[in-house]
Amino acid sequence: MARTTSRSTSPPNPQGPRNRTPQPLPRRRRSFADFVKAFLAFVALAVLLVGVPGALVVFVGWPLPGGAPSLEWLQQEITVSTFINVLTVVVWFAWAQFTACVLVEIKAALSGVGIPNRVPGAGGSQMLARQLVAAVLLVGATAASFAPGLSQFGQSLEGNQKPASAAAQQTPGLFGQEQQAAASAADALAAQADQAAAHADGGSGAKDGDTKYYRIQPPEGRHHDSLWEVAERHLGDGRRYKEIYQLNKDREQPDGSKLSEASLIRPGWIMEMPADAHGGELVEMPDEAPKVSEDVKEQISDYSKTGEAGAGRESGGQQQGGGRSVDRDTAHIVLPEQRPGAPEKPAMPQAPATPDAHAPAAQTPGAEAAAPSEGLDFGLPQALLGAPLLAAGLLGALGRRRRHALWQSAMGAVGGRGGMQPPTPSGAAADAQDALLVGADPEGVRLLDLSLRGLAASLAEENRALPTVYAAWLSNGDLHLQLAQPAGRPPAPWQLGQDQTFWMLSRADAERYEDVDTAAPYPGLVSLGTMDDSRLLLNLESVPGIVSLSGSPADRAAVFASVAAELATNGWSDRMTITVVGFGQDLTPLAPNRLRHLEDVEALIETMEAETRQRRGALGAAGHDSVLTGRTGPAQHTRWAPHLVLLAAEPSAEDAVKLAELAADASRLGIGYLVGTESGAESGAESGGLPGAAWEMEITRQGKLLAPLLGLELDAQSLPEAQQRAVVQLFTEADPDGSGNPSGPGDGPTGAAPPFLVDVTEQGRPAVYARLVGTYEIIGLEAPDGERSALLHEALALLLLHREGVHPRVLASALWPRGVTDDVRDALVERLREWLGTEPDGSPRLSVDGTGRLTLAKSVVSDLDVLRSLYHEATQGRGAGNRAVRGRMLTDALVLVRGPLLADRPQGRYGWLTHEIIDAQLPLLVADIGLALSEFHLEKGRAEKAIEALGAALGSAPGDERLWNELLRATHATGDPARLRQVAADLVARSGARGLPPRTEALLDELLPTWRSGVGAAG
Repeated sequence: MARTTSRSTSPPNPQGPRNRTPQPLPRRRRSFADFVKAFLAFVALAVLLVGVPGALVVFVGWPLPGGAPSLEWLQQEITVSTFINVLTVVVWFAWAQFTACVLVEIKAALSGVGIPNRVPGAGGSQMLARQLVAAVLLVGATAASFAPGLSQFGQSLEGNQKPASAAAQQTPGLFGQEQQAAASAADALAAQADQAAAHADGGSGAKDGDTKYYRIQPPEGRHHDSLWEVAERHLGDGRRYKEIYQLNKDREQPDGSKLSEASLIRPGWIMEMPADAHGGELVEMPDEAPKVSEDVKEQISDYSKTGEAGAGRESGGQQQGGGRSVDRDTAHIVLPEQRPGAPEKPAMPQAPATPDAHAPAAQTPGAEAAAPSEGLDFGLPQALLGAPLLAAGLLGALGRRRRHALWQSAMGAVGGRGGMQPPTPSGAAADAQDALLVGADPEGVRLLDLSLRGLAASLAEENRALPTVYAAWLSNGDLHLQLAQPAGRPPAPWQLGQDQTFWMLSRADAERYEDVDTAAPYPGLVSLGTMDDSRLLLNLESVPGIVSLSGSPADRAAVFASVAAELATNGWSDRMTITVVGFGQDLTPLAPNRLRHLEDVEALIETMEAETRQRRGALGAAGHDSVLTGRTGPAQHTRWAPHLVLLAAEPSAEDAVKLAELAADASRLGIGYLVGTESGAESGAESGGLPGAAWEMEITRQGKLLAPLLGLELDAQSLPEAQQRAVVQLFTEADPDGSGNPSGPGDGPTGAAPPFLVDVTEQGRPAVYARLVGTYEIIGLEAPDGERSALLHEALALLLLHREGVHPRVLASALWPRGVTDDVRDALVERLREWLGTEPDGSPRLSVDGTGRLTLAKSVVSDLDVLRSLYHEATQGRGAGNRAVRGRMLTDALVLVRGPLLADRPQGRYGWLTHEIIDAQLPLLVADIGLALSEFHLEKGRAEKAIEALGAALGSAPGDERLWNELLRATHATGDPARLRQVAADLVARSGARGLPPRTEALLDELLPTWRSGVGAAG
């Protein structure tokens, strides 16, 4: 049935994706090579269909016995002739199967059903038959049907300006040459069937309530029809595709297959339409459609009889993807099936249980959140709360940045530091930090990384290549990898998923993985959003072409920023390059070694042309087909790192063609392109699409990420501009060279004071005193209820380490990483308030400040507070001008150090400490105290006292180079060369294969010139 009607006159939904009319590609002249291929295919068919049986008859004869075999025949000796006869029978069967495949393919070409029926057990035989038949038909088929492209993935390349050279490179790397030929053959057959299946318009004057049908048309150019476009043409709204899906799912089509996914559909299929459908391409009940051809009329009649069997099907409201199966002929992204009895509490990251910004970020499924207590309901940025992988990456990168800043400041400062205290975030930055703490799922990131690397290591042991992965789904604690094509059975403990294109790993199996020394196999995975509580990660570097994203500039920028930030900080990659164009200059502080900002598209094209040439040459020299084969086996971690290009603004037509040419072979080279485009509403006209766009998506103002031709409708993950600024502020303030850090290099002992100073005199005795440095002890409070003691102690420790205040949701996520309801959280806060008691004036020692954060009264103090206050007073307060006060305060401070922080904390609790930098702050603070006290004693020539102070500090900071250097100086001051050689020998032994730091070697050369020869004797 040819398309003879235009689009529906009903206005399209302004919020839905634009409806683009496919434009046929220019006809390609048939070349001499086409005739040669057709002739060779004809010869091959003749040889296989006629030559093989003829040769068998002439040279072998009939292989079976002339009559019924007797027992004597079974007892005869097996000769060479017997083997030849058995082999001949096998060849006859293979010939018969291949002949059946050829007949099926020819029948499909004449009937126009689109995809031929499958011959049982044929597999490769039918694929070969399809290629040969398609090659023979090549001479007579329309050239548009053979234009190389990506139609099986649902994208449309109509109207593009891409030259033939770029188009010719588009398909390799997706499903291999076999499926490329199969796709071309299917297009040829559908194009030839177009004329045979054509029929006149069915009229648009049907009465509402009549049953109407629509026959899926062959592709126009390279554009396949979809339920979305059918709904937009005949129902006035593409979003109503679900109604068509519900009416037709699981009903047998003329070619014997069934609609199992609300996505791409095959030419020749029949679709029952809702009663209000309109348009000339529709037909009424078969008896009322005299203009329809008899064959089509019979197909519709047969199809209408299957409707009764499906009367009990669910109607409406089901999310797309209800079939939960993959259509390998279209290879769209599919939501994985859920395992029966899947665990309710996922270890892998999930979407938050509620979209409400004021509700807990992760609740136990099925639990209802109670109304929060008054004064505790302060919202945090939802964009960060609902992005567990992004938040975990940002939080981890921020922690590394702060630790690096601490060490850099400590090593660069002269005369010690002022407590090594980074600035305390405030305002939007504080809210962003709290949202990261609440939303982050570092355990999920760890399991994802271990699972992917473990898979790569297992495949390398089996000498198997990494399969191409288009997407990963995190669903109910399980990890599902969606492959571009079947790749056999996965290595244990991975299992096959819902079909051959899904590999699945359960949470329990992922937790058994250990660290392996292998490169990250899929570093280009990045979160796009959630669908039915499953999180989708798209593998940008494997996409066969460009991924385009349309929508308003602000919405597009938010998605681009989220993608860039997650790629720059994720925990499942090694090395990578992220080039951003048209946005993101302010994002470079997140990962200066990964993020690169270019000014314009011209610079981008020049850069990528050079890198594309370099990568092609490197792969050829290494003998690899793609970067995936280069990442297994002996590959180094730094080789074949992905390069992901994020271009926010739509390129010009000329630049778009150049990008399409570059992207044609990008997936093989480990290069991915995400390019922004203007929607039809923004540009004022319908866009023809981006040349080379393999997958097309749209971000709506409601936060939905739509890709109808891929079968996706996600709740998009984004990072709006306000949250971008807040996150970047956290990183810039942590930078020791940034203006936001008041304790940068060069500040020396006059660095910023701790955020909380206590009165260290006798009059400043606290009401509640907690010892955190060493074993955890509390003085001034009665022991709480035994069952809740551990929880209350942990909550108090968190509050003591954050005197600036702790958001209730941060407290809840720290104590219950798997989620908790508001009423449980509020009950704990109230119990903690009762335990801490009140001040003499009746005010509670636990209160809520103006920002909604929980804060402790000044009368509740920890030894860490005292430690910081003593050091500050000794170096910048009263001790700065009074030697006796300084010595006493430094000595008192060092006495407080009884071991590591919370040395006896129970296993499985205090996991939130991994987000803190106290483990880096405390050793540096103790080292500063030891250095200051050593200097105090050496000024009076008390070398032994200095050595004692340095030894005590080394107990908490054994790797601090400054302490060892000062210990060498103090030991040299004793005038005992043998003792100095022993210290040098201990230091050399401790340094191991790394050797001594250069400054330490230089110091030993000065203090003990013979140390290199004397160390061995001393040892």
